[in-house]
Amino acid sequence: MMVKEVRVRFAPSPTGALHIGGVRTALYNYLFAKQHGGKLILRIEDTDSTRFVKGAEQYIVDSFAWLGIPFDEGVHIPNNQGISYRQSERKPLYKQYADFLLENNKAYIAFDTPQEIEEKRKQIPNFQYDASTRGGMKNSLSLSQAETQGLLNKGCQYVVRIKIEPNEEVEVFDQIYGKVVVNSSVLDDKVLWKSVDGLPTYHLANIVDDHLMQISHVIRGAEWLPSAPLHVLLYRYLGWENSMPQFAHLPLILKPDGNGKLSKRDGDRLGFPVFPLQWTDPVTGSVSNGYKEQGYLPEAVINFLALLGWNAGTEQEIFSMEELIADFSLERVSKSGAKFDIEKAKWFNHKYLQQKTTEQIAALFAPILQEKQIEPPKDYLYKIIDLVKERITFINDLWEESAFFFVAPDSYDQSVVKKRWKEDTATHLTAIDNILKRISPFERDALHDAVAEYITQNSLNMGQIMNCLRLCMVGKAKGPDLFEIIALLGQPQASKRIIHAIKTIST
Repeated sequence: MMVKEVRVRFAPSPTGALHIGGVRTALYNYLFAKQHGGKLILRIEDTDSTRFVKGAEQYIVDSFAWLGIPFDEGVHIPNNQGISYRQSERKPLYKQYADFLLENNKAYIAFDTPQEIEEKRKQIPNFQYDASTRGGMKNSLSLSQAETQGLLNKGCQYVVRIKIEPNEEVEVFDQIYGKVVVNSSVLDDKVLWKSVDGLPTYHLANIVDDHLMQISHVIRGAEWLPSAPLHVLLYRYLGWENSMPQFAHLPLILKPDGNGKLSKRDGDRLGFPVFPLQWTDPVTGSVSNGYKEQGYLPEAVINFLALLGWNAGTEQEIFSMEELIADFSLERVSKSGAKFDIEKAKWFNHKYLQQKTTEQIAALFAPILQEKQIEPPKDYLYKIIDLVKERITFINDLWEESAFFFVAPDSYDQSVVKKRWKEDTATHLTAIDNILKRISPFERDALHDAVAEYITQNSLNMGQIMNCLRLCMVGKAKGPDLFEIIALLGQPQASKRIIHAIKTIST
């Protein structure tokens, strides 16, 4: 038997920014495709014209470019076959298949207005448009052929609904959840196509496109699992059951407390992004931060998301893309939702920053320094980065951790001054300044030993003097090794800072 080529798709709707849950879905599709030597397709499902948001499609393309998830085919990739990957440009196709279903008694035309359906909902608790209720509605099954044709001739708006027969056991095999069996009586006659805009609904469009694009596996969010039986019936009714793709429904990404699906509101409330890139709402003008703008590295976001619902069965946590492709399997995707943990995301970012070379970090830090009009010598910058890089989670943290190397403090932490600065501190710091002037070469260990010796000989409090000396250099009681700082600043600058601190604090 010929093995079917693996072809998977990610098919977002351009209704706003790309949610991080959608990114994970695309990532799992990508890993699965690459592991099997297959192809990943980006298809834009824009059949809901009322929810279309300008700029959303380009945002999706830009997000994947930043994340490093390449597609083999898609809306943004030119092709010689004249294939469109934007559903709004494939309109005639869907009407053709809706008509096929009508001709084969697998669908019917319904003329009910939204108001009429709403009235039925008020009359019948838990109303659903199905085999038990459609006889009392206005459709081609309850009306005569002449009445139906008369309404069509008048130009009355209508929808095409799938005709689901009751009491049939519909079986779906899911790669993650296993066999799912649903009785067709609980399914409603979903709308497949609408005359008002000539567009299909998701249910018809995704089946037609997946078939025509020869999709082998549909890997999507668990929220679509309840629709899978309907889709199985559609494949059957269209005569495509034998070439139907395999299904895999991914568990939800949950709020940090585990109660419900992660939303943009959760990110706003708890102060973390849920979008890959910054998004400006074209209607309200509101700006939502992205992972990129918050300083996350794309490879850290990828690693974090990969493990949010999947595990390799080992203790390994840091995975390159190549390792993820090699190790990924749908069998090890969890059935239960995965709690979103922003602290873990930060941990990954820290780990990936530590893996970068000093030169790479310097290049990422360069725009921040340029903005502040600071141009340090390369060797000086590299030494600073080597000294503080273990303390940072984001590139943006570099300035916070190293600003004092570039700009001498002109104010001093008053809580440290109050606690540590004594009447004789200025005298001792002046003496230490004189000692530092005599040290050559001006290196960390020699500086440490000389100052420690002075403190011991004068029976001083080590913590007090060291903290006051740090205050002179940094302006605060923080930073890396004090004598590494002094050695990097050099003797003239260190002396200048001691004198300035004494003058400022003592007056």
